[in-house]
Amino acid sequence: MADVLNMKRICKYFAGVRANYNVDLDIREGEVHALLGENGAGKSTLMNVLYGLYAPTSGEIYLNGKKVKITCPERAIELGIGMVHQHFMLVPALSVIENVVLGLNEGKSPFLDLPVASQKLMELANQYNMKIDPHAKVWQLSVGQQQRLEILKALYRGAKLFILDEPTAVLTPQEVEELFQMIRQLKNEGKTIIFISHKLNEIMTVCDRLTVLRLGEVVATLSVKETTKEQLAQLMVGKTFEFKYDKKPMDVSVPDVLKMENVRCKNSRGLIALKGISLEVKKGEILGIAGVDGNGQSELVESIAGFIKVLSGKIFIDGEDVTNARPLHILQRKVAHIPEDRHKFGVVLSMNLVENVLLMNYYREGFVKGEMLQWKYIEKYSRNLIETYNVKTPGEHECMGHLSGGNQQKLVLGRELLRKPDLLIAMHPTRGLDVGATEYVHRKIIEERDRGAAVLLVSTELDEIYALADRIAVIYEGEIMGTAAPDIDIQRLGMMMAGVRSDQQQLTQ
Repeated sequence: MADVLNMKRICKYFAGVRANYNVDLDIREGEVHALLGENGAGKSTLMNVLYGLYAPTSGEIYLNGKKVKITCPERAIELGIGMVHQHFMLVPALSVIENVVLGLNEGKSPFLDLPVASQKLMELANQYNMKIDPHAKVWQLSVGQQQRLEILKALYRGAKLFILDEPTAVLTPQEVEELFQMIRQLKNEGKTIIFISHKLNEIMTVCDRLTVLRLGEVVATLSVKETTKEQLAQLMVGKTFEFKYDKKPMDVSVPDVLKMENVRCKNSRGLIALKGISLEVKKGEILGIAGVDGNGQSELVESIAGFIKVLSGKIFIDGEDVTNARPLHILQRKVAHIPEDRHKFGVVLSMNLVENVLLMNYYREGFVKGEMLQWKYIEKYSRNLIETYNVKTPGEHECMGHLSGGNQQKLVLGRELLRKPDLLIAMHPTRGLDVGATEYVHRKIIEERDRGAAVLLVSTELDEIYALADRIAVIYEGEIMGTAAPDIDIQRLGMMMAGVRSDQQQLTQ
């Protein structure tokens, strides 16, 4: 097949820091081409150059053999390039069709003809087997529907080359399969897809070829059929990884570290988010909570940590009733918490590393004497943490905001685990991390379980749940649909994630 896109010797520097260096990327017409690399490898920068968000420092771009200059996204759209960002670029308060035509010049009339635009959109939706109400508000759509809307929006604007950035991050297995079917249909129609993902299994399933970036340079371009997941991981980071971990069968004689009985809570909007949650996590096991984002996972963790009020029900840690206890009391019960969003809840980016380490340790012996902070001890402790958890930083007084996402997460991980917790709550512990940092975090979580800690793992990444969990519980709209062994069939797990209880599927729990 002929090349539809050639990016030649692309270089991009930010204040002297190299993001891309002499990158050559050749994309064939009608293929699904994966773009792989660690965080900071230059994937997003390269695609932002292609979409006109960044101007390259040097290099050339050719579309269908013709040299082009892409100075803004509007120019990229004119050239038939569409990008579906990981965080959707939609206006929730507007309707579906209003989002589709937003910013478009729909003819000579100064007035929008929404009925005509709606009809055109529905024809596209039917063509790609996507059910969507053009007059529904975007905030009323599920995450999967919003993603399909983003793809329809690109199709409506005439895109022939699609950039999909982490497109399956918040989808159920069924929604992932629907997306893959759509990708295959686009491919069969001669359209081209650049697929950015950390999920190696998905790349092996849906992509034809792939390009690996490391430290801003191209390491290899390969056919998917000619490689393996392990080889790709090695290309990305320069070493091999173990993707499988030993499981521990449930032992009913082992005591519960965490127990929840019929817990009900409201969310920040005043709506009931947890509807009678009951579960237990035993000493030396990992209980994985699977489910699509927004089904009560945040409130589940916040109720345990003491951040929100429990309306009814009980929460026990090591046999003590801690229902509605203050967060500091929960902390003192040897509970560690890796929050879902490290920037919002885990670190203060404007503070240095020592100050961020202190945030969760200020009350502990050694850190404070009387009312005075013991800075020499705190700095020594921080240096030990940085060394033990391999945090790449010029020093302990470096600003947290200057670290990469992976190193920020390592500091949060080390800060929590050095306290030797009895209960570790890990929510999306590898979100946004590359394969190397992900494997590191996974290994540390397994070490905590083997040390005897109880681990509550909350993740929307099914690969992560399958890899780590000794038992799996599925949450849907604030209720537990059932629990299962870690070898549960993914289709059955997907049905539970969509709201079908395990007993309705005759699952063995």
